[in-house]
Amino acid sequence: MNQQELAGTRDVVRRHYGEIAKTDGASGCAPSCCGGPSGGGSVDLGYARDDLASVPDGADMGLGCGTPLAFAELKEGETVLDLGSGGGLDCFLAAKQVGPSGRVIGVDMTPEMLAKARANAERVAAGNVEFRLGEIERLPVADRVVDVIVSNCVINLSPDKASVFREAFRVLRPGGRLAISDIVASAPLPEAIRDDVNALAGCIAGAPALDDVRAMLVDAGFTDVRIDPRPESRTFIRDWMPGSGAEEYVVSAAIQATRPTGDACCGTDSSQPCCEADA
Repeated sequence: MNQQELAGTRDVVRRHYGEIAKTDGASGCAPSCCGGPSGGGSVDLGYARDDLASVPDGADMGLGCGTPLAFAELKEGETVLDLGSGGGLDCFLAAKQVGPSGRVIGVDMTPEMLAKARANAERVAAGNVEFRLGEIERLPVADRVVDVIVSNCVINLSPDKASVFREAFRVLRPGGRLAISDIVASAPLPEAIRDDVNALAGCIAGAPALDDVRAMLVDAGFTDVRIDPRPESRTFIRDWMPGSGAEEYVVSAAIQATRPTGDACCGTDSSQPCCEADA
């Protein structure tokens, strides 16, 4: 994509989620509700009812495709970064796990979502959570300050996914790790879906191939890459675009990777500023 196309894609996504932020949530990542006709919402995605009951009203917007905190293995005192934090659901749940000695940073490019998340944090006096406006391709986060990066059904929306993974590598401390739930393509998407703007904003048309995700992570410098597709996710993906057959081409996956300890550079690009600092 050229710069104009990149900006256009971001604008489509920003407008879509800006409108969702004005609602009570559960509008879904796609034109229909992520929870589907069953109305299960985030419970259907694997979240525990007790956890959902513990977060501020409005934080759970039903916009995910899995539960990255289920395999993030957060520890007390860690610093966590959520890419595309929305209403703050995963941030508030992560804050409970890392405790008062830990810290959680949510980054979102949609001002309406950011305002909603900040209001939620103020409502419950979440002192170890902060929300920053920014794009995940250019994170407003310093080098090597994060222990764990989580993200839920957001990176597929980026028009420049390779930059997202390079930025993730940059901000992670050596030994830091990724825990991401996202949509990947298990087969080439039909043109009718690939070119559908609603399917783009709905987490389908922008889904990268599983092998491409692996290659981008390795190119960024990550090791221990593991991508586990979740076939059962096709059930709720079918509800995102009923009748389109999208569930035959995309699937939710649990994506994990590690920034090596003692690495000498931010990925494979030795021109990046943090390489000198790491050496």
